[in-house]
Amino acid sequence: MNKLLLMLPILLACKKDILLPQKAESASLKAKTVDTAEQNATATTITFGGYSWTVKSGNGLGPGPNIWGAQNVWKDSEGLLHLKLSYDSATSKWICAGVTSTVNLGYGTYQWQVQGPVSTLDKNVVAGLFHYSGPDGYNEMDIEFARWGNASKPNVNYSVYPAAGTTGTQQRVTTQWTQSEGTASTHRYTWTNNSVVLKSMNGFYNDDTNMFFSHTFLAPATSIPSVALPVKMNLWCFKGLAPSDAKEVEIVIRSFKFTPAP
Repeated sequence: MNKLLLMLPILLACKKDILLPQKAESASLKAKTVDTAEQNATATTITFGGYSWTVKSGNGLGPGPNIWGAQNVWKDSEGLLHLKLSYDSATSKWICAGVTSTVNLGYGTYQWQVQGPVSTLDKNVVAGLFHYSGPDGYNEMDIEFARWGNASKPNVNYSVYPAAGTTGTQQRVTTQWTQSEGTASTHRYTWTNNSVVLKSMNGFYNDDTNMFFSHTFLAPATSIPSVALPVKMNLWCFKGLAPSDAKEVEIVIRSFKFTPAP
């Protein structure tokens, strides 16, 4: 059963990896280079889906906090992007994976095709596809596969956080998803100045075939972010907790596609 929750920002992800919010400007402007403390901390980048991405690396960084390793992000011989949550037996630590686009992207349609068991992740494991610039609680749109430490919670979460400088609140909807067509799925959202339309499909599709969920967040009930934002993909441990099943996880992003608004 789909559950619509209208609530104050809950900040489950604790995403504080950006130090300063960017100056407000139209999200329909051309993409611009992201300038963040996180990206300045490492020169490791990877190209995928026609864009360059900074690979996250470091200790004690949010969300989590967690340890992030550049070795847990790579492209295979087919050009597919792999994200892995791994266990380092030498340090007895879990190592997470994350990338951030080196440009901010604005209004348009964003689509990810994902290969992996994202519907059956351990209760302490989170996989995210999202926009985020900070400050926490603002300027964010998420598709997150997570149960937030509670195995009885729904396994997919869709959120829109308000534009920075507004008095809006986070809008969130969840659904319980039973994955079909193996571990292939497609997830998409279209972002405009007055709405965010989210759709998820079983299988790899560029249309709405086998759609298992759709929801539209509308202004003014939802405060829609209005500035171009970096795009992120990550795989991490909720609150830094080890997976309760003690299993490593790997997901493959088969494609990322951004179609700018006209």
